[in-house]
Amino acid sequence: MQIVETSNEGLKRAYTVTIAATAIAARIEGEIKKVAPQVRMPGFRPGKVPANLVRKLHGPAIHQEALEASIREALDTLVAQQALRPATQPSVSLGEGYAEGQDAELTVALEVLPVIAAPSLDGLKLEKLVVPVTDEQVEEAVARIGEGQKTFADAGEGAVAKDGDQLIIDFVGKLDGEPFEGGSAEDAPLELGAGRFIPGFEEQLVGSTAGEEKTITVTFPADYPAENLAGKETTFDITVKAVKVAGEFEANDDFAKALGLESIEQLRTLLRGQLEQETAGQTRTQMKRQLLDVLAADHDFDVPPSMVEAEFEQIWQQLTTEAQREDNPEEALAEIEAEKDDYRKIAVRRVRLGLLLSEIGQANGVAVSAQEMEMLIRQAAQQYREEDRQRFVEYIRNEPLAAAQLRAPLYEDKVVDFLFDKAEVTTREVTREELQAAIEADENGNPAVIADEASTEAGEAPAVEAEAPKKKAPARKKAAAADAAEGAPAAEAEATDEAAAPKKKAPARKKAAAEDAPAE
Repeated sequence: MQIVETSNEGLKRAYTVTIAATAIAARIEGEIKKVAPQVRMPGFRPGKVPANLVRKLHGPAIHQEALEASIREALDTLVAQQALRPATQPSVSLGEGYAEGQDAELTVALEVLPVIAAPSLDGLKLEKLVVPVTDEQVEEAVARIGEGQKTFADAGEGAVAKDGDQLIIDFVGKLDGEPFEGGSAEDAPLELGAGRFIPGFEEQLVGSTAGEEKTITVTFPADYPAENLAGKETTFDITVKAVKVAGEFEANDDFAKALGLESIEQLRTLLRGQLEQETAGQTRTQMKRQLLDVLAADHDFDVPPSMVEAEFEQIWQQLTTEAQREDNPEEALAEIEAEKDDYRKIAVRRVRLGLLLSEIGQANGVAVSAQEMEMLIRQAAQQYREEDRQRFVEYIRNEPLAAAQLRAPLYEDKVVDFLFDKAEVTTREVTREELQAAIEADENGNPAVIADEASTEAGEAPAVEAEAPKKKAPARKKAAAADAAEGAPAAEAEATDEAAAPKKKAPARKKAAAEDAPAE
């Protein structure tokens, strides 16, 4: 086999590889000898079919298999002899006019991974922002649970309903005088002031009394999911069947026992643990973001264009998918289109950080053990139907790339934890707001613009009901998760983590968060 390098530019390489006809012919002869004993032909005893007849019957297929095996072997030899570290699958083409009996001339083009010196970890400094959990926060959490467990008792004859009271009502909604689907219910509980029905509905029932009948007029929101009702003025015939008042909530042992616990102190302990776990996760996100910014600032090297393009395509697909869900998709698409070059730079950063973390992990013996991998496979298999789980397990075990993608998030976390252990970490107490601002800040520490949104969704309830507005996490829901680090796309695996696209105008935040998303 002859190898000639034809191009060496940056991380791109090209070669011509010539496989001698004699080598292919020898492989063909070997294959014929291997299959001849298995060939059955009338007039011949099993295993006694002459080689020339086997060649006549199966020659083209055997030649094709021998050629493909020769090409695979040639690529392995090329990579080994040239000490290449392919970034992606090499592109291989066979010279035109090739026929059996001729030398096979291959044109091979590929991109290689850059040579990255394992960085020194001396002097790595990180600041850990922590949010202490206060007694007040614990009591607020207890009160929120109490709110969800609220009970109501009859208010008595002649009681006038006020905010916080519960009404039991029958109602019939009408559009242009005709009842509409989903707009009627009987014995429906309605807590005044809770905002669970469409705007204007609850407000008009304040002051009602049991037995009262009334008709109210409300206009559905313009963005209401049911198109036949969106923006339309409707009427509701209402019968108030009962007025109830909320019982007094007491954070005591009886309340805790109703939740299946032993005491109110046990509830407080559990809630404190949950709050601490939540803030610990945010602290890790902040430290991870800070670590990636430090690594990105200190390392600059060429990255394979094909990996960047693949990463950019993933980012762009996520962005455009989210833009299509906006109230004004055309405006959202135009916004991200104007920043397309910025997102391409983000793709470069993500790939570079992924390669760098991979190098750090390899240089320091970071690995995912067989036991950890087995646990990952079992956990991932749970998302499939029971009858499909074994097939999934076998697929992961037989497909190295699929296994690498599954392993990547854990590998990434282990590299990050290794770096945390090596860093000089100082701790500072902050508020929740300060911690969130640190997470959402861009790579230069500039505060991000926050544009909270509210949405209503249609559910199984009658059409008149509207879900309470859902606050969307300003950074992590509208851009990639700020704590998502790059994995090891080349040597260990491709990283995977949460990645969502921006929704509203928040350039600093959404780009900063996207920069820390995975390099898949």
